This record gives sequence, structure tokens and C-alpha cells, in this order.
Amino acid sequence: MNTVLYFPIASCSGVSKPEAAQYDKRWLVVDESGNWLSQDDCDKLAEIQVDISMGCLVMRADGMLRLDIPLDVLEDDDSVRRQVMVGRQQVDVVDEGELVATWVSTFLNRSCRLVKVHPEFGPVLWP
Repeated sequence: MNTVLYFPIASCSGVSKPEAAQYDKRWLVVDESGNWLSQDDCDKLAEIQVDISMGCLVMRADGMLRLDIPLDVLEDDDSVRRQVMVGRQQVDVVDEGELVATWVSTFLNRSCRLVKVHPEFGPVLWP
């Protein structure tokens, strides 16, 4: 039997839990210029272990503390909305904040941020 994997954070590790399906590729890591980072840009992304547990997106990586991000937050704060590029598509996203950006930047050893595709944005055309 084949195990289906879902990737809540695009380019990071996969999750086989069925409840992860609705969160597949909802988050992505972007560089300082707002461009999506794939494993081609940063192979260390694959080392970030992702899980869905108790209403949170859970991130783990060697040498880092566990990070839990609430899954279903009402996105009504326009100050954290921004536009990023996924391939040639401009995508409306919500920034997950400084704590998460510091965690991701520290682990990847480069300045970057974790953002979530805005729930009102249509499908992302992943390259």
C-alpha cells in the first residue's frame, strides 16, 4: 500500500496524516526579496520536520526547539499581508511573524520568513 504524503510547508518534509491534506502547501519559506525557496535553492529545507498535531503546525529540526504554529487563525490583520513570488505567480500571503522568521533563518543560516497562503487567494501554480 502506498503512503500519501502531504507537504504543509512547501519543500520541507512530508506528513502522512490524512488531516494534513487540507494544509498541503499552505505555507512556504521566502527569501528577503519575497521569492519562494525550493530545495533547489536551499536543500536544508528538507531537514525541517513538519507535523500536524493538536491544532498546530509543528516544526522540528536538529539543534532547534520545537515550534508550534496555530493552524486556523482568522486572517484579519492586513499589516501582516504581503505579496511573494512563486515562480512567475504573485501570491497573496500572511507573514507568520518575527519569532517564526528567526527560527527558520537560524536553522537555514540565511535571512528568510515563513508565510502562509492567504485563505482567500486562489490556487498557487507551483513550478
